[in-house]
Amino acid sequence: MTFEPILAVLEYHNISPDIFRIGPFALRWYSLSYIAALVFGWWWMARYARKGKTPYNRPQLDDFVFWALVGVFLGGRLGYVLFYNLSDYLDRPLDILKIWEGGMSFHGGLLGVIAAVFFVTRKHKINIYSFSDYLACAVPAGLFFGRVANFINGELYGAPSQLPWAMPFPGGGLEARHPSQLYEAALEGLLLFMVLNFMMTRTGARKFPGMIVGMFFTGYGISRYLVEFVRLPDAHLGKLWGVISMGQLLSLPMVAFGLYLIVTSLKRGAEAANKA
Repeated sequence: MTFEPILAVLEYHNISPDIFRIGPFALRWYSLSYIAALVFGWWWMARYARKGKTPYNRPQLDDFVFWALVGVFLGGRLGYVLFYNLSDYLDRPLDILKIWEGGMSFHGGLLGVIAAVFFVTRKHKINIYSFSDYLACAVPAGLFFGRVANFINGELYGAPSQLPWAMPFPGGGLEARHPSQLYEAALEGLLLFMVLNFMMTRTGARKFPGMIVGMFFTGYGISRYLVEFVRLPDAHLGKLWGVISMGQLLSLPMVAFGLYLIVTSLKRGAEAANKA
């Protein structure tokens, strides 16, 4: 009697990672999530630009999107190699190029996007803090798409749980587990998206360049850190020093950096008000 829902869930999660395949070409759910994140982020930032209040115009945004795409893929892949599986890739360096087999790091991709932000804002003489604020408003939607793709693929699942919404995943046995991908989709995706865009449009946050992006780093870092308590750590890493996961370790400097950006944005805003 208790195995019927388990089997039903297993059948639901036993989905091919390919949406469709034509000969050697396959469109995968994870690939679609990257496309959706890019297209939505592009559209969302252009939507703000159409109101004429952004520090960037449409051609400058288009230039950034190209370099951000390069940064996401290079940074995401290199971040995964360096942070999560360096020893294996040192033994098989050509496998680094096999991105179709999976293996992308959010933290590495973020570093790639930050590099693109520095390059484009310097190139076009755009205020980097203000530009980053608008970018931060779009990024959580991309995180949402990525975590939903993780859930569909049945990967990055959580630790065993007896909660009513816990479920088994392919590769995780018959034991019910936290759907940690959905926790992340809700927190670092939907919730953070709504909070940041509310702050941008309904408050005076835009008068303090750097505040919104600071809130993004802080909000993402805290969300990721908390979910890592119920997310199964990478099998080849486990808990570092027996107490902290790699995801938590990488999230701590994000929180610190976010708080620094918030504090400095308030100082810059106060100084600008005093000069006015």
